[in-house]
Amino acid sequence: MNIEIRDLNKTYPNGNHALKEVSLEIGNGMFGLLGPNGAGKSSLMRILVTLMKPSKGQVLVNGLDLQKHRREIRQMLGYLPQDFRFFAKLTTWEFLDYSARLAGISQRKARLGAVEQMLEEVGLYEARNRMANKLSGGMKRRLGIAQALIGEPKIIVVDEPTTGLDPEERIRFRNLLSSISEREVIIILSTHIVGDISSTCTDMALLNSGSLAYHGAPDKLIEMARGNVWQISATETEYQEIQEKYPIISSIPAESGWEVQVVARDVNGYAGEQIEPNLEHAYVNFMEHELNQRWHEE
Repeated sequence: MNIEIRDLNKTYPNGNHALKEVSLEIGNGMFGLLGPNGAGKSSLMRILVTLMKPSKGQVLVNGLDLQKHRREIRQMLGYLPQDFRFFAKLTTWEFLDYSARLAGISQRKARLGAVEQMLEEVGLYEARNRMANKLSGGMKRRLGIAQALIGEPKIIVVDEPTTGLDPEERIRFRNLLSSISEREVIIILSTHIVGDISSTCTDMALLNSGSLAYHGAPDKLIEMARGNVWQISATETEYQEIQEKYPIISSIPAESGWEVQVVARDVNGYAGEQIEPNLEHAYVNFMEHELNQRWHEE
């Protein structure tokens, strides 16, 4: 599978330019789409799942133009929106059976088998007779991914899937997506939570203010941050100063003050040492330094 996005633009009637000349190529596996709220991620997702038309540009799915072959491409798609909803009066099993019908599984025996298998796969078999609206937040997200997967789509799009989940459910959800990504499918994971990308994706893009700011491996973004991440042992007074000077990644109270992680070119005057960056450090470093440098160069 392959998705090619060419010079994509989206301008809303109110004049908001949500996407600006975005060009991307996405292949099989887990693809991470990262960016702050309002970066254009949801607009791009809605275009890819045919819920919205671009103002300009082209999307090709295995060579098929999204605008000319919407029906064929929809049959390849599974979608979990950020605001996933379902009918309140259906049980978990009934809702997934309804989703299977919508996905085109018309034969009753095949559909029942697919529903049972999917409930097992997402860990909801024991809750199959529970009302869907009574499930926990994590279970609802798992039911959401189940309805996206029930027709065995070749492209799976999930928008902010772990927002509001506790750490245990977030890990469970990421592990589920990782296991699915081993098949010959494209999974596009759109999020503003950096940890969701670092745990699962080998390819990613970063959107900022509607434009493509970065496309490549997460490891490459991390390498760009090397030498710019510091652990500082700070007094209470220094901590107040550091908050005003540098982007703080984390801060932990210590016996004599604070242990603070910051992203900076240098920390002259403070007791700091360089540490190995992770993707969260790399994301902040890129937004603070690389983008600012590009802006000044332009």
